[in-house]
Amino acid sequence: MAIADKLLVQRQRHLKWRGLDWLELALMILCGVLCFGFSLSVTADIVTRTIGHPWLWLQEVTSTLFIYAIFVGTAAATRRNDHLYLTAISEALHGTSRLLVELIIRLVVLGVAFCLIWYGYQNYLRGFGSFRLPSGTPIASLYAIIPLSGVLIGLFTIEQLVNGLRNGFDHPEPPEEDATPVITDAQMRAQP
Repeated sequence: MAIADKLLVQRQRHLKWRGLDWLELALMILCGVLCFGFSLSVTADIVTRTIGHPWLWLQEVTSTLFIYAIFVGTAAATRRNDHLYLTAISEALHGTSRLLVELIIRLVVLGVAFCLIWYGYQNYLRGFGSFRLPSGTPIASLYAIIPLSGVLIGLFTIEQLVNGLRNGFDHPEPPEEDATPVITDAQMRAQP
């Protein structure tokens, strides 16, 4: 099984365009790299402080990796319907009520994406007036991911809205291939 097959979620496939699968895969790989880098930089920071020779720039690296992982992960989770999505409410409904709840949820997420784009970009521009120490890097480098994440969240939400209105939101999920079948007591007694 290829790495792409393991990282791409096949759940709710009817809400996704195949053309954006590469983007989901790239975001998942980037999330892994960012989380690994974050863990490595925290470990290095602890070790260098413990031996009495701290590398102060590691705190900047750690905070940057952490912030980028949060916003990249949020965009990836939106595509996978793992975040910013109230599944318990919508999956309990069917028909018109399900359609309305799905539309309302996704319109709220679209509003959040718009706020991330608008206010994130404003913070990004203001960030050129403040600098991180000890490197002197503009703090805008931290804020750059916020509007980008908003664009990705908006794209994935529009993808789900278009496909949900076309194909319907209420589709039964196919059984997982690697799941073992559950045999009840009644089925055991009925077997010869």
